Amino acid sequence: MVENARSINIVASLILLIGIVYIVGPLYLTLTTASHSYAFMLQNGLTWSFGGDLLVNIKRIFTETSIPLQMVNSLIVAIGDAVATCVLSFLSAYAIVYFRVRWASVVFALILATVILPLDMRFVTTYQVASNVFSPLNAALDVTGLNDLIAAVFGAPFHAEWSILNTHVGLVVPLLAHGMGTFLFRQFFLTLPKDLFKAARMDGAGPIRFLFDILLPLSRTTFASLFVLSFLSGWTQYLWPLVASSTAEMQTAVVGLARLVPDEGAVPDYPLIMAGAILVSIVPLAMIALLQRYLVQGLVLSEK
Repeated sequence: MVENARSINIVASLILLIGIVYIVGPLYLTLTTASHSYAFMLQNGLTWSFGGDLLVNIKRIFTETSIPLQMVNSLIVAIGDAVATCVLSFLSAYAIVYFRVRWASVVFALILATVILPLDMRFVTTYQVASNVFSPLNAALDVTGLNDLIAAVFGAPFHAEWSILNTHVGLVVPLLAHGMGTFLFRQFFLTLPKDLFKAARMDGAGPIRFLFDILLPLSRTTFASLFVLSFLSGWTQYLWPLVASSTAEMQTAVVGLARLVPDEGAVPDYPLIMAGAILVSIVPLAMIALLQRYLVQGLVLSEK
């Protein structure tokens, strides 16, 4: 048994070592490539040795590209997505668990169904709605025939237009349509004593006071874990910011980083691209480092 356990530990250590090399290797190559000049890269290709042009390439990111402004856009999108997702998920899970809502299980199933329909699968219809927020209302008036009545009374049919494309609102709002946060909060609420809500009511605490004074402090770890997950999701979004923003001033950092690669013909400036990748990665890495403990605790509590 001891020999078998020792063999298992050796195999597990080898697998772990291979995984570390697989992850750390590209990161090391990114750092070494960003430390060389473009001329050096053209002559020698990608090398595993460090150079002395890392700060020069980082300075070029600030002077020759729109990455710094796009990082601000990414920060706005990520924070907006994280805050709005936490608030909406907390309130929806609170209503499903602690209120006698008819068809609550059906509503929760419909919310959870959004997990299997990510934004990447429905970005065409999302784009149509974002190009005109009132398009569903216009379609409903046309289908029901109310527009004919409006045209007969007022002389013209009703048609409203409001586009949120190329705006921060248009970048954030479509990201909120997923039910993972509601699932996490619901699972955490189910781990709390069932009589907690009744005991709070006996002490004179209404639903609002129970929400803010009791439930909210208990949900700090779940809030932190969902905030980190939503922040990372918003920061790394690529497809939706690509189609929803048409100018470099409104694009996010991930999209701007991809734009540094020339379409065809010229050799990409890999040192500049890798320096941009390092800058873009600093914010999510710092977020994980600061809130890693809360992330693990929140996910563990939600699984109980």
